[in-house]
Amino acid sequence: MDKFIYKNRLDITALSAKMQKFSYKKHAHEEYALGVTLNGIQKYYLDGSNLKSYKNGVMLFNPEQLHDGQAGSKEESLDYVMVYIKPELFLEAIGKKEIVKFTSSIVYDEKLKQDIYNLSYAILNKKDLALCNELLLNLTDNFSSQDFIIDYKKENLQVKKAKEMIYYELNDVLNIDEISQELNLTKFQFIRMFKANTGITPYQFFLNCKVIHSKKYLEHTKDIYATIVEYGFSDISHFNRHFKRVYGITPYEYLLSLS
Repeated sequence: MDKFIYKNRLDITALSAKMQKFSYKKHAHEEYALGVTLNGIQKYYLDGSNLKSYKNGVMLFNPEQLHDGQAGSKEESLDYVMVYIKPELFLEAIGKKEIVKFTSSIVYDEKLKQDIYNLSYAILNKKDLALCNELLLNLTDNFSSQDFIIDYKKENLQVKKAKEMIYYELNDVLNIDEISQELNLTKFQFIRMFKANTGITPYQFFLNCKVIHSKKYLEHTKDIYATIVEYGFSDISHFNRHFKRVYGITPYEYLLSLS
């Protein structure tokens, strides 16, 4: 049986997941995402490669890094934990001002594995904030050297501007013509450029952002129908479908897991 439990603390979301049949569609997160495969095999597509994380594997995802995910074995379920850390918090903890990037997608490092597990356990079990802060620092201390991170190359300015315009349209429909005209490109040039730089089309990016921001709004308001209206989903089934493809559960199930 597929099961997903989310808890929030310190601007960090922790996930405990058990899945066998469910598969994530291609999506990305705004946070740094760090996870540990506890049992089974995590199979996913990332940066043009098919990857597998086996038991005790540490998975590292950069913000906005496109990926999917599924159990890699039909015989056993996939169990794993993840922590999603907001970029500002992660950078503050490692003492950096500019965005950095993980150098590897999968590593097998006992201390890093244990530190991720400890932080996820504390958040999932609503431990004291002071303890969670200390466990976060233990985790981020693993990234004090260049072994795991490198400075991030500045984003293409046209892509950056396009993303900013898309953010402003999350509660509306995506206007490709308006954005391409602003960038002095044809709409087909714009779509090709955007996909070449991000790995997804503008429309896929738009939908992904709608879901991510609707989740934040939902956490704040606890109101599913207000969220549907705010972010322009046509109805609850439309919202459920797009939410579940990113988070594994429906918005209602997500709210229940947070309580």
